[in-house]
Parts: sequence; C-alpha cells; structure tokens
Amino acid sequence: MKYLEETVKLLNHIQDNPDSTQRELVKKLDFSLGKVNYLIKTLTKRGTIKLERFKKSSKKAGYLYLLTPKGIQQKTEITRIFLKQKLNEYDRLQEEIQILSIELDNAGEKRNNNKIC
Repeated sequence: MKYLEETVKLLNHIQDNPDSTQRELVKKLDFSLGKVNYLIKTLTKRGTIKLERFKKSSKKAGYLYLLTPKGIQQKTEITRIFLKQKLNEYDRLQEEIQILSIELDNAGEKRNNNKIC
C-alpha cells in the first residue's frame, strides 16, 4: 500500500474516531503498529494532527488524535490527489480490460475458424 493511501485511511479514521488507540488503529486499518506509530509521529510533526492526553481508564492515560485546521486542509488536498490517482488507475484498467477482451475475442475467432476447416 502506498504512503498516500495509508495517510488518507489514517486521517479519515482519526477524524471519525479521535479517541482510537494505536492498537485499535492497527486492527481497523490493518497496518503494523510501527506503521501507525510512524504515520502519527510524521503527521504530528507536520502539524496535521495534534495529540491531547486524557484518562482512558483509571490505570492508563490515552490520547485524542485531532485534526488541526491545517490538517483538515491537508486531508482535503491529500484526498483530492488520492482520488485523482485512483481515477487514473481506473481509466488505465478499463483500457487494459478492453484490450484483453479484444485479444480474447480474436483468439476465440481464430480457434473457431480453425475448427471449421
């Protein structure tokens, strides 16, 4: 999975679930703990998200992962770029499918012509 796609997934999840733990993010996004930790640290350094400490239980302190105003703008731009990439990929796949379909049709015609003779 590409960095951009991973970032979009993480930011979307954080926006909807700011009180998720890193382990919950690992399970939900199917990322390694190291990947989640790296992305959170990187996004925090860039000012995309901020961490706020809160008590999750009497034994552990947790964090809220909040998108900053800058982070909301960055998320919008990253999502726009990601969508453009996926649409381009979709167009390429459609072209490839069309070419393969034509090749299969041509191969089928040749096979049928050989059976007639």
